[in-house]
Amino acid sequence: MLRIAHPACSCIDVPDLLGVASVGTSTLVGGGAMSVYRASTLKRERRTREQIEQLEEQIIEVLRDDHPQSVRHVFYRMTDPRLPEPVEKSDRGYRHVQDRCVKLRRSGAIPYNWIADMSRRGYFTNTYSSAADFLRRMRGLYRSDLWRDAKYRCEVWVESRSIASVLVDDCEELAVDLYPCGGFSSLSFVHEAAEQHNATSDYRPLVVFYVGDFDPAGVLIDVALERELREHLHSSIDLVFDRIAINDRQITTFDLPTKPRNASDRRSPHIAETVEAEAMPAQVLRAIVRTHVEALLPAGALEAAKVAEASEREHLARVAVLLERR
Repeated sequence: MLRIAHPACSCIDVPDLLGVASVGTSTLVGGGAMSVYRASTLKRERRTREQIEQLEEQIIEVLRDDHPQSVRHVFYRMTDPRLPEPVEKSDRGYRHVQDRCVKLRRSGAIPYNWIADMSRRGYFTNTYSSAADFLRRMRGLYRSDLWRDAKYRCEVWVESRSIASVLVDDCEELAVDLYPCGGFSSLSFVHEAAEQHNATSDYRPLVVFYVGDFDPAGVLIDVALERELREHLHSSIDLVFDRIAINDRQITTFDLPTKPRNASDRRSPHIAETVEAEAMPAQVLRAIVRTHVEALLPAGALEAAKVAEASEREHLARVAVLLERR
């Protein structure tokens, strides 16, 4: 029995992923006074060492070409039937990939930061030895106002932290706020996001780009989110809400892997086949987001902001030196 991490909880006990699954069978002991369980075996196809090595090479290659990626992104890449060693498109297949990613990171075959994970974060209190120490360490956080001359403000909302984990660096570079919904957002979460805009005197139109699953629930999440944002935003702020992924056109264009819908789910009957957002290759997803965001920025704004930031950070470094000499 293996004890492994699982995206839905801290850890779970599962049968050996590469070997034999144990199934309990009841037997009587001591004339039937007590019932105990002995392990019987349910044989499953076992990967050979060569097949495991091939799967690991596929994972390494995918991450070498494009990182960071979430485990779920890597999993969907491994379900490609054109690969020499594809995995099945199931929870068991996901656990195979998850298990190999853990082992590859522990062995040093792939760096830890090639796998993105925003599901768990620490909370820290920073302290500093002096004002000079504060300036020196914080000067890298200085950002020029990239959106000062833009006609719009912009945010990116995504259905899950898994999706957010592969977009966070690009959103940070482009100075756009990133909100992982975690499914249907709480009223407080949306209200607080809206209030941040209401508290400013900036009444430029707000453009929200949304990324989420294409399934019976997923296509309703952004509808509910847009409705709640419109409910709480100041009436002077125009909202432009655009679901930029996943849509039915992208499923065909990028040949994304699909799954049949749950037959018992009566929501969104027009959705015949479902696709999770993580099925979109991470680099493609990042490119889609960047293209949409950058289209709202004035020409050359990003380059100009980087030059201004470098100059101001050097100035802060000089101030830190002066403080140390006092």
